[in-house]
Amino acid sequence: MKAAVSARRDLGPDFEDAIVESFLDKMGKEVDRRVDERLAQAAPKSAQRRSSDGQRLALAIVSLSLGTITTLTLALVGKPMGLLVPVWVCIIIVNVIFNGARGKD
Repeated sequence: MKAAVSARRDLGPDFEDAIVESFLDKMGKEVDRRVDERLAQAAPKSAQRRSSDGQRLALAIVSLSLGTITTLTLALVGKPMGLLVPVWVCIIIVNVIFNGARGKD
């Protein structure tokens, strides 16, 4: 800003538009640089969220698969179906704990 004011004094009012345009161009580049820096700092956070979302999906798929296999196995083998409730409750607890801990990021 000081340089722009000094240049205006030295060059006179005839160059005022060029001086203002040059100053605004420099300010625009500085703003762009700062925005780019902030976006670069924010990018790793969004990458972490994406991997967290992937982990949640993987856990959900594995949980449903194991629960389904356990249910089918117990039904086919003729074991007491009373075991199903504790198995599914444990699966739900694991998912709730995992997703609750990840949600605080």
